[in-house]
Amino acid sequence: MSIAQAFARRRLAKGRKITQPALAFEYLQVLLQDYEHEVFSAIFLDSQHRVIKFEELFRGTIDSASVYPREVVKKALANNSASVILVHNHPSGDPEPSDADRRITQRLKETLDLVEIRVIDHIVVGSERCESFAELGYL
Repeated sequence: MSIAQAFARRRLAKGRKITQPALAFEYLQVLLQDYEHEVFSAIFLDSQHRVIKFEELFRGTIDSASVYPREVVKKALANNSASVILVHNHPSGDPEPSDADRRITQRLKETLDLVEIRVIDHIVVGSERCESFAELGYL
């Protein structure tokens, strides 16, 4: 892990408050932009939107990652999360959400709703910028 990545991980450490996507973009980009495969992660938050934990959940191939809603729910419950920010990278560098990204986000939102955990955003990390599902109106 580089010094920049260690710093970025500290910025997403327990107790940090995330009130808007832009606060997380810079750190997430440092953490995820250099992967040559997709990595699906989550930032687990408390009821005040303070970070409980940032965790990489699934690793995939150069253009996809298998995401299992059951596992996301288990991790969210284990961390006593009130809400989550979903995060994944696009190794191609283009952060534009795909149809598959929108489908899994909807599925995760519905599944987490059942246990009263809100999905407040899904951030896609590219090489130059990030896209926020909340800002795009997808959530």
